[in-house]
Amino acid sequence: MEGSPQQDVGKQLLIKDAEMTLYRQLIVFTLLLFLILFTGTWLATFESTRSFLVNQLESHAQDTATSLGVAISQYAVKHDKASMESMINAVFDRGYYQTIKFINIDGKVVLERNLNVIVEDVPPWFIASTPLSAPEANANVMAGWRQVGTIYVKSHSGYAYNALWQDSARMALWFVACGIFVLLVGGVGLRLLLRPLVLVQRQADAICRREYESQERLPRTRELRQVVIAMNRMTSKVKEMFEEQAALAEGFREYAYHDPLTGLGNRRYFEAQMRARQEQRDNIAEGILFLIQINELQPLNRLRGHQAGDELLKAAALVLKEMTQPYANSVLARLAGGDFSVLLPDTPPWYAVQIATDMANSLSRLAVQKITISEDVAHIGVVTYDAPTPLGSLLSEADLALRTAQQSGPNSWHVRKISEETERLPAGEQQWKNILEEALRARRIRLDVQAVVRTADRSDVLHLEIFSKIVREDGGEFRAELFLPFAERLGLVSLLDRIVLEEVMRLDRRQLHVDAVAVNISPTSVSDKAFREWIYAALKALPPSAPRLAFEFTEFGAIHTIRNLASIKEFREHIQKWGHGISLDHYGRNLSNLGYLRSLRPDYVKVDRAYTEELKDASSDSRFYMGSLCSVAHSIDVMVIAEGVETEEQCQQLKEMNIDGMQGYAIGRPRPIATYLTSN
Repeated sequence: MEGSPQQDVGKQLLIKDAEMTLYRQLIVFTLLLFLILFTGTWLATFESTRSFLVNQLESHAQDTATSLGVAISQYAVKHDKASMESMINAVFDRGYYQTIKFINIDGKVVLERNLNVIVEDVPPWFIASTPLSAPEANANVMAGWRQVGTIYVKSHSGYAYNALWQDSARMALWFVACGIFVLLVGGVGLRLLLRPLVLVQRQADAICRREYESQERLPRTRELRQVVIAMNRMTSKVKEMFEEQAALAEGFREYAYHDPLTGLGNRRYFEAQMRARQEQRDNIAEGILFLIQINELQPLNRLRGHQAGDELLKAAALVLKEMTQPYANSVLARLAGGDFSVLLPDTPPWYAVQIATDMANSLSRLAVQKITISEDVAHIGVVTYDAPTPLGSLLSEADLALRTAQQSGPNSWHVRKISEETERLPAGEQQWKNILEEALRARRIRLDVQAVVRTADRSDVLHLEIFSKIVREDGGEFRAELFLPFAERLGLVSLLDRIVLEEVMRLDRRQLHVDAVAVNISPTSVSDKAFREWIYAALKALPPSAPRLAFEFTEFGAIHTIRNLASIKEFREHIQKWGHGISLDHYGRNLSNLGYLRSLRPDYVKVDRAYTEELKDASSDSRFYMGSLCSVAHSIDVMVIAEGVETEEQCQQLKEMNIDGMQGYAIGRPRPIATYLTSN
């Protein structure tokens, strides 16, 4: 595949890390504006304070020099050095000066006091980054009109540094506190303002999942209100488009394969399903075909009107539908008039008598409802087969069985048998049970693989599908079509699925040269709590080299009951956390509604080979249906793969229809996985 879900999730996380949400952008932008305002205000205040302190130092130095010069003038005339020193010391000891000295008229320093500049409680980096020169001042010492010397005063800059640092620190702390307040209050406010956009994002994500949500509460902000209204309108339109696409696809299928009166398949649907099974080259055919004829339909129409006849046909269809519901892959159709057919593939011939008896009894009870004109409601012809048999032969034998039943009395049935080699298969459930239990205990399971390729490029393998076989003690094999129905009925299918999955989980994608493998499992297994707990733990513990798993369910098995559908949905939600997915096999075989695809959301669907077999030319109904299905599936990010591709003509038509993938003998036969690994 183009990229595993793990890689896709990783890319999405990288994109999210690289991109910044609107909320974060607004927060950063607000903080940036606040930082610019703070920096400008702080610098302006800092420079103002610095200039003020420098001026203060200059004024202080000059005032000190002037007053000290006047004070020592009288002592300078008398050359009273001691008095002058006392006065200079008194001023200097206040600690605001770096240097005070008295220089006589000859330029000689008579008195001098110095103090080393030590700035306390101020970081060195602040001093280094803030040059603050100490101001100097001079004053003449006069004796009358005669100058006798000069007083020199230099201020101590440490006090200015200290005041400047404290003022700057207080201002910075104040702005930090204001910034935190703006961040918290502004963040809450922005979240409230942007909440409609978050809901719009959820709407968009929901549309991707084909879930259509609308915001009932509209925001007060005009611009956001318009955005929400537009999004609600778009959601409604997209929902209408999807429903129109689904209805179009359903219409194509119903027109070509659906009986509008009974809701069953029509004769064309029945023949297409039969051909698909008959022409499958590696199929080991076994099953039961029923041909049912409702009696006295024409007299009923004449006596009570066509509406009465229609009611009888619908009631008979409902009975047959209930009778065949427990059988996987059953094919039920109305052929014409009062003729119905039921195919139960993969059903052992010895069940025919019991099924025919129950079917005849159920149909005969329609007479109690007073919707027939006699108690002879229907006759049933049955043919069993355990070898590949042409459709014409099956229908001919079933028709002979029906004629025999009609000669046997009211509501009768008759069974005919087509057999090539009945001794090769176990004769009953107990024998099958013994064979299955012993094979599972010895793990005599062989895996085959078949490639599924991209339609546009056959060298691109989308995944490998795994097929399982049971190896008999004599070296022969039973294909899944034979033993799976018994495994289901005998309660052994969960154990079988577990053994197959344990073998598949040992595979290495580097040896397969494919990232994904598909494995068919039963909905019965997924409904088993113990099986689910085991598989969740096993998937969580898979090494990175293990392939991604696509769990395939037959369409009939997935939607057979609400319980199955709910179990598979829950299963999909769990396994997606580890990058695995689900898919539907034999899609279209059961004439199911397309609507459940939106809720189940499989990774891909495999269109039943019956539709592939019918690809004759550009105007075929099968082509219209597959093209419509492809359009609907692609709109919800579901891939479409065609099964049973046998010819180059089919490959070309599938490519023209934009089908994503192909599987069949035109691509490659299934082969043992051991030979696949050695050849790769």
